[in-house]
Amino acid sequence: MPLETGKPLLKVVLTDVNAKVVQAWQAAFADTPEVEIHKGSLLTRRVDAWVSPTNSRGLMDGGVDAAVKRHLGAGIQLRVQRAIRDQFAGSLPVGSAVCVPSGATNPKFLISTPTMERSVQNVSETLNVALACAAAFQAVHLHNAGSPGSIRSVALVGMGAATGRVPARVCANLMWTGYTLFNDYHFEDYDELRTTIHAQLRDIDSQPEDVRVRIEPPTRTRG
Repeated sequence: MPLETGKPLLKVVLTDVNAKVVQAWQAAFADTPEVEIHKGSLLTRRVDAWVSPTNSRGLMDGGVDAAVKRHLGAGIQLRVQRAIRDQFAGSLPVGSAVCVPSGATNPKFLISTPTMERSVQNVSETLNVALACAAAFQAVHLHNAGSPGSIRSVALVGMGAATGRVPARVCANLMWTGYTLFNDYHFEDYDELRTTIHAQLRDIDSQPEDVRVRIEPPTRTRG
């Protein structure tokens, strides 16, 4: 459903240790000053939820996922995988996400969204970054629908920019696409989200690398 415009309801923080990703964010999000951008570790951000890029099985064995598991303890992987099993029959599709209690006071929640199916995979020629970013924000929508106001701030890293080999500028632009879609629209489910993104970004390879694409939310007809 379309969202009312006005003051952002969610504080969004982008943080990464990769200076190229940070610089690319600063360019891509130049006209969205409400988004905070920092160079540094996700583990230092004090927010309600961290977003950790993962794989479809929720194996937190590399990259940011592994750092988050070391920080929060091995139980976080068990909670993520239990949610994947219960909600997605054991395999989390790219373009979907799970939100679980972290077991800590900071953050209170961890949102896991896959940028790839396997633990290490080149996704530089895919739409996975846009799908994962949009799915993370969709998870916030869904969680707050059940527990209003429980997630008021969220921190994300450069999705797919490390093990996924996505160039920093492409990563930043696709994350901008996911963020603006979050501000514009609340999907009924992840299937609708994936269908919309695939339909509108399928020709993105023909666009220059520095071009951002804003997705037009679907129009629903009343029956």
